[in-house]
Amino acid sequence: MKQDDAIDAFSALAHETRLAVFRLLVREGPKGVPALEIARRLTVKPSTLSGHLSILKRAELVTATRRQKEILYAPNFASVDSLVRFLLQDCCGGDATACAPDASTPAGLIVVKDS
Repeated sequence: MKQDDAIDAFSALAHETRLAVFRLLVREGPKGVPALEIARRLTVKPSTLSGHLSILKRAELVTATRRQKEILYAPNFASVDSLVRFLLQDCCGGDATACAPDASTPAGLIVVKDS
């Protein structure tokens, strides 16, 4: 991921409603959630939500798939993975063993080990 793409992603998430939308979509997973359901759950006007979803989609943090008359939104996990990799690419000066998870670390959590 390029730095400009990371900045776009963080800018998209730097808003209370967009962050709430993204977190809701992550909880629901790849199956997606219809836009009207997102609006209902977060008590956001559909017209307002539309703009927020467009920003998240433009930053490639969510995908939109048409299913008959509704559009399902889902997290773009590949893009999120790229963003996390971008953040951690130089972790511990390139010493992957210094920040590798150990058996006591919850799955997916990186803990930097003391030297």
